[in-house]
Amino acid sequence: MPRVPRTDYISQDSLQGVTTPGETFASLVSKMATWGRRRAGPGGRERVALSSGECYIVQEIYTGENTQDQFEYELEQALEAQYKYIIIEPTRIGDETARWITVGNCLHKTAVLSGTACLFTPLALPPEYFHYVCLPAGMLSLACSALYGISWQFDPCCKYQVEYDAYKLSRLPLHTLTSSSPVVLVRKDDVHRKRLHNTIALAALAYCAKKIYELYAV
Repeated sequence: MPRVPRTDYISQDSLQGVTTPGETFASLVSKMATWGRRRAGPGGRERVALSSGECYIVQEIYTGENTQDQFEYELEQALEAQYKYIIIEPTRIGDETARWITVGNCLHKTAVLSGTACLFTPLALPPEYFHYVCLPAGMLSLACSALYGISWQFDPCCKYQVEYDAYKLSRLPLHTLTSSSPVVLVRKDDVHRKRLHNTIALAALAYCAKKIYELYAV
């Protein structure tokens, strides 16, 4: 049976004029593959480089006894400068910052959920029982909102969240770090969520005050 010539490959002769003198066919294919890997990021998406003003790295470089204070100072300066991404390489300060952000998120969610429960409980429970739920829930919402306002609202760290997205992390220069588990912060607008839990907490406070007056008014 006669052999059918293949057409699903690139012949070396077809690349005449593309290769430079002395460059082999194999080296050209390898160069093309490397160029393709550089163009595409995870999932085939093109990787976009960050500008120097978007990212700041708190490097883990120990220079003396006051190194931890220096790390904290660098982090405070980066937060005040409002970098888009902040990479914290020192483990201790990175873990403390991540926990601080987590507690702030917990207070925000608790204020919203407990305040919502306070406002909507009367729709689900009989009138003689709902105040046993809505009053404690309203007080909890108010307490969490007040605590967040005192300790977190004016802290520049509350405008950041810990970044976990693998694609976004791949755009950062994490390969240049000595730490294998740095904490990456991303700046996000928190105006809307502050307004949300403050509004719900104030509504719950007004509702609780009204119910307390109705229960104890002579």
